[in-house]
Amino acid sequence: MIRIDSEPARKFLSDEEWNTARNIVKDSSEQLDKRTGKGTEWLGWQSILEEPNDALLENMESIGSEIHKNGDVLIVCGIGGSYLGARAVIEALTPEFRDRGPEIIYAGHHISGRYLKRLMAYLDRPRADGSPKQVYLNVISKSGTTMETAIAFRLLRKWMHDRYGDEAVSRIFCTTSREGGALNKIIQAYGYRKFILPDDVGGRFSVLTPVGLLPIAASGIDVKRLYYGAVDSRRKLQEDRANLHEYLTTRFALYRNGYAIDLIASFEPALVSMGGWLQQLYGESEGKNGQGLFPAVAQYSTDLHSIGQMVQDGKRNIIETFLHVKNAEPTVSLTAESRDYDGLNYLSGKTMEEVNEKAFQGTVQAHSEGGVPIFIANIDELSAESIGHAIYYFELATAIFVYTLGENPFDQPGVEAYKKAMYRLLGKRD
Repeated sequence: MIRIDSEPARKFLSDEEWNTARNIVKDSSEQLDKRTGKGTEWLGWQSILEEPNDALLENMESIGSEIHKNGDVLIVCGIGGSYLGARAVIEALTPEFRDRGPEIIYAGHHISGRYLKRLMAYLDRPRADGSPKQVYLNVISKSGTTMETAIAFRLLRKWMHDRYGDEAVSRIFCTTSREGGALNKIIQAYGYRKFILPDDVGGRFSVLTPVGLLPIAASGIDVKRLYYGAVDSRRKLQEDRANLHEYLTTRFALYRNGYAIDLIASFEPALVSMGGWLQQLYGESEGKNGQGLFPAVAQYSTDLHSIGQMVQDGKRNIIETFLHVKNAEPTVSLTAESRDYDGLNYLSGKTMEEVNEKAFQGTVQAHSEGGVPIFIANIDELSAESIGHAIYYFELATAIFVYTLGENPFDQPGVEAYKKAMYRLLGKRD
């Protein structure tokens, strides 16, 4: 389970400020439950957990196992919600240095020709034994026309067909809308395997659909445990939202008091991409009509040596949300040396996790004393169930918080502005 400790942030508010915000949060939570708020046609991320589709999960496991067993590389081609959720889960739950399962490579998330050229050159290089790499490609796009993803898919699709000929069809997987859109036309023309993103699930809420489940399964993660962790989270949050409401009340009251930035930080490198997923979930949902907290991401203790000074002593418009693993698995222990040149013998007998935990606690104390309101999102452990719990908790938190702003949590009208300008400059005709 996940619980957020809001007490270090609560002390920056008066009782009146907090109580006023609490009433707004309660009303917003009821809007979501009663489906009276904006965007209720996009609540599929909740309904898919009400009646889990075990057949779908088994299909994801089966195809994921095929890729995991036979593939050297899986290219996940998508942008925004089409890859950030999968990346967050994969990096949280798989070893950084592994010798089993496919290497997961991301493409279609920017427009760098240099990157794509080097990616294809890397795919051309043989394995250590001289045999060619076994490559699979999973493209995720609701429309099939998003520029970054569409360009990458066109080039990578050609590489796959040049390399594998007719066999390429069995190595390319497409996740898209049920019907319509350019990607469905490509699927019909070539016969690629297709998986459906439900019509009522938006991209940044789609990690527990085939959008995220297929690449997650291919990485070797138990998607049933992940999914049912989210199912359990939904059930528990239907019964008791006290912790969630306390978090949202405190965050909303601070926002109303002029705080502008939510810095999502973790002392666990495996959770940095979870911060990236949250950055999109929060930013694309909140940032409308001049509203919302700007979400930023930091990896500690690394970034304490770059932005730490700003957080500690800079402008007091920052709140800080820590993603914290309560039960970190012990790994490396430190030992004493006869000549204590580096002065570290006082750490003898301590694990790296113990040292990291004290660094976390010291940072919380220092930043709090420096005037930064702090939230601590305590995740029990790095397991599929716990990450599933966290996914639903933050999705629900996002929806309710955006209702406190009077906005639609599920649209992103501002995203289209750069696309229109880009297409015009490139000479695209309507």
